[in-house]
Parts: sequence; C-alpha cells; structure tokens
Amino acid sequence: MTFEAALASHDRDALVAWPKSELHTHASLGGSRSFVRERTGIDIVPLDRVLASMDEMHDWVSANRVGEAFPGAAGRMLAIEATFVQARADGVTRLEAGEDVWALTLWDGDALGLTAAMRAIHQRVAPDIEWIAQLGLSRHCPIDALMRWAEPLLETGAYQSLDLYADEMAQPIGVFKPVYKAARDKGLRLKAHVGEWGTADDVWQAVEELGLDEVQHGIAAAQSPAVMRFLADHRIRLNICPTSNVMLGRVESIAKHPIRTLFDAGVIVTVNTDDVLVFGSSVSEEFIRLHQAGVFSAAELNQIRLNGLTDPVVAR
Repeated sequence: MTFEAALASHDRDALVAWPKSELHTHASLGGSRSFVRERTGIDIVPLDRVLASMDEMHDWVSANRVGEAFPGAAGRMLAIEATFVQARADGVTRLEAGEDVWALTLWDGDALGLTAAMRAIHQRVAPDIEWIAQLGLSRHCPIDALMRWAEPLLETGAYQSLDLYADEMAQPIGVFKPVYKAARDKGLRLKAHVGEWGTADDVWQAVEELGLDEVQHGIAAAQSPAVMRFLADHRIRLNICPTSNVMLGRVESIAKHPIRTLFDAGVIVTVNTDDVLVFGSSVSEEFIRLHQAGVFSAAELNQIRLNGLTDPVVAR
C-alpha cells in the first residue's frame, strides 16, 4: 500500500511502514509510553485538556511524575532510550534528538562519556535509524553557563545540530549569538524554538541574528506575508507540531492550523510530535489528524513527509 493510500484510509499500521522523519522532539518527553511504564512502573497519561501556558505544562509534567521516571544521568539516558523505542515503533527513519548541554553537569563534565552513552543506546536500540545528534539550550540559562557546557560537547565532533528552547521571552535572542557562532564554526545546523508564543517578526529576527537553518514551530510567521516570503526565499524549514500547538492553546484546532497557510506560501514544513508523552500523538497519527481535518490532501502530506527526509540547502 502506498503512503497516500494508507493515509486516505487512515490506516496507522500501514503508515508506520513508510519512512518518516521526527525533527522536533525533546528526548526527555519524546519516548514510548508503554516502554516507560514497563521500565519504571509510571504510566504517563497524555494531556486530555487544552493548557493556557508553558507554566501549566510544567505543572502537568510535575503532577504526572515525569521527573520521577527519569532521575539523574541514568534516568535521562532511559528517556533517550524511550525516544529511540518510540521512533522505531512509529517507522521513523530519521530522528533528530539529543541532550541538553546542562546535562553535562550530571556527568561531572565528561562530554565523551555522555556522548558515548547516547551512541551506545542508538546502536543497541535503533541502529537503522539515521540519528541526527542534537544539543539543546534552555533560554533560562545564562550565556556563560551555556558556553561552558556546550564547548566540550562541541569539541567531541559528535553533534550535528543545535536547538534553543523554553520561554521565548526569557532573554533577548541576541544573547545567544556566541554559542550559535561556536556551533556554526563546528558545522552544526542551527535551529531555535521561536514563533510558538512570539510574533512573526520574532521569527525573522531569530533567523537573521542567529543564522538559523531551521525553526522549531515558527507558526506565528503565518501572520505576515513578508516573513513567509523571507522564509520561503531562504529555504528555512519550519518543523511544526500540530497537536502540541492545539493542546497548548496556540491554535484553535487542527482544522484551523496555520501550517496550511505556510505551505501555500511556499514555506518548507515538516510534521512532528514535540513531546509524545505529553501530547499522545505519534508522527503517523499527526499525518492522519491533518488529513482527517481536511488540512491537506494525501499527496500534499506525502510531499511534507519527504520534506523531512533530507535537509534543504539554505539560501543565504
């Protein structure tokens, strides 16, 4: 059965057989629910209501014992293992995920040890998946700490991308230029969460100031034809998480998601999960939801699927 036929019939099992990417997931929350339950005894039940803020999401994470499931260095490696298990079960063949640079403190500064532990999990659990090893940065952390943690990890030569996340308003985007320059010098693709809570202008500013190759979310760009044209002309890909955007109250419904507006404007988009343990939707299910809601045809969703299997060349 073709991808388009499987999608038209909303056959999740058939969709799993088709290669897909997952380019926007957080390994601390991106794992298989059944695997986590089996290994920890904690059943993380996905959200069943729309939240109004990231603070509410953090409260939900705490109330649902997520921190108890993944304590310390070993717990974070278990979370990463769960993310590989989830990707393998969903037929993901290209996975971009990794660890927050802050986690180096749990390894007593041993960048090689942390990196080797993640590589070993990849080889043991899902060696056939193309793993794009990512370093994560929290906007809440001071830049000197981020640089101190990131530098030894960058020196390993093992990482391929850099992402910035957490509260978009925590610090001005320009604060993070030093760590982005260091990552660019090491050949990493540069990403950042922007335009989920902020504005279209915030998306443009982040791309220009940090030299981004991709944007995580970026849905606010749909508010500005000029910003969409900028993204399309420069081939800046947006890695979008539809269900997450709905459950965090950023868009009214899947049917009204701005991914359609972005796609029609020529912006390169992909479909992703954000946090499977929180939002309860796999990549395959995200495709089905978009099709069921009439946002895209099966052929259009197949093109979006293909968008994630290779990286676009950014037009600088």
